[in-house]
Amino acid sequence: MNVLMPQLGETVTEGTIAKWYKSVGDTVAAGDVLFEIETDKTSMEVPALAGGILAEIRAQKGQTVPVNAVVCVITADGKVSIETAPAEIATATVAPAKAVPAAAPAPQPVAPPPAVKRDIDPFNSVQSPPKNFGKATLPSGAKITPLARRLAAEAGVDLSTLQGSGPYGRIVAADIKRAQPAQAAASPAAAAGNAYREIPLDGMRRTIAKRLVESKQTVPHFYLSTDVSVEALLALRQQINALSPKRISVNDFIVKAYALALQKVPAANAIWAEDKLLQYERSDIGVAVAIEGGLITPVVRSADVKSLAAVSAEIADLAKRARERKLKPAEYQGGTGTVSNLGMYGIRQFSAIVNPPQATILAVGAAERRPEEAADGSIRFASKLTVTLSVDHRVVDGAVAGELLAAFRTLVEAPLSLLL
Repeated sequence: MNVLMPQLGETVTEGTIAKWYKSVGDTVAAGDVLFEIETDKTSMEVPALAGGILAEIRAQKGQTVPVNAVVCVITADGKVSIETAPAEIATATVAPAKAVPAAAPAPQPVAPPPAVKRDIDPFNSVQSPPKNFGKATLPSGAKITPLARRLAAEAGVDLSTLQGSGPYGRIVAADIKRAQPAQAAASPAAAAGNAYREIPLDGMRRTIAKRLVESKQTVPHFYLSTDVSVEALLALRQQINALSPKRISVNDFIVKAYALALQKVPAANAIWAEDKLLQYERSDIGVAVAIEGGLITPVVRSADVKSLAAVSAEIADLAKRARERKLKPAEYQGGTGTVSNLGMYGIRQFSAIVNPPQATILAVGAAERRPEEAADGSIRFASKLTVTLSVDHRVVDGAVAGELLAAFRTLVEAPLSLLL
């Protein structure tokens, strides 16, 4: 039985082997945990679906494997048959059929040899999603495995300078990894004598980089900013926290207010779906959470109809499990809008990048005392914060975005409405 790399979400295309719980030759029962994987968003233990003996491991700890590629093989006797062997094994095992002399008696029917599978994923016969990382054959005739092509493209390694160490001189992933230190030694940074530490990109960092580049290149952003008074909100929060053992944060109020604002301006509670717009009934709000190595946005579903206390508790739970890499894909996918708050770092104002297919993201700065003119012409100080709304212009026009931001400001400045 082939054990495949599972897909933990629609946007997940690969996973990294974090740990093996079994070794080759171990007896495995159905339900036993075989290995642990990490994706760009979460981690998960993968159990065996059937019992047997672990005959082969094809992806070692730390190795990144495409979704649906074979990670290991379980058989009844612990032996790997030609049907489950990698392409190189199958190619070496299959012998050409001998010609039968014309005068010889008719031979008995013989089962045809297994078909030789070519141009497949290096882990096994399951094709990974097609990506263009160059041709599989160099002008010199040398062959390159798909994984080696991808690694070479990402690392900028010149394949024509390499001597393949794989079967029949094929260039494999190990050849690319050996070539990288030599290339780094000749890099401008090394030549300048400035010491540096190389940090390999994990799945999360690569996914963040890819999605942000795609968003800035394909989504027509525009930005609207406004100052919001939080005098009444801070006073109400103080009263609530004095009576409740569970503290409510300013960000909890912000998320609740944004969810209700999207209800007041339903045209903005929509996402881009290529040939159409999808306008949702409920407000599912993503909350940006910084974790080690990146950022994730778990989603508070139907935040508009949940109480402020329920929203606060859910955000705390999602953030805790996000930092532990324990979120399920359904808990961080989707959403009709996102809130990103950097106020705790003293950031006064910033602009966030829209997270497709969502159409809006609200960037929240720090609350601070600012001077303002009172009704009688005198100068007084008030607590205010600046919010910036980033908008996908394909979905939301300027007037609608302005209406959304005005609705949000009204809700925050009259915070009792968030409790009703």
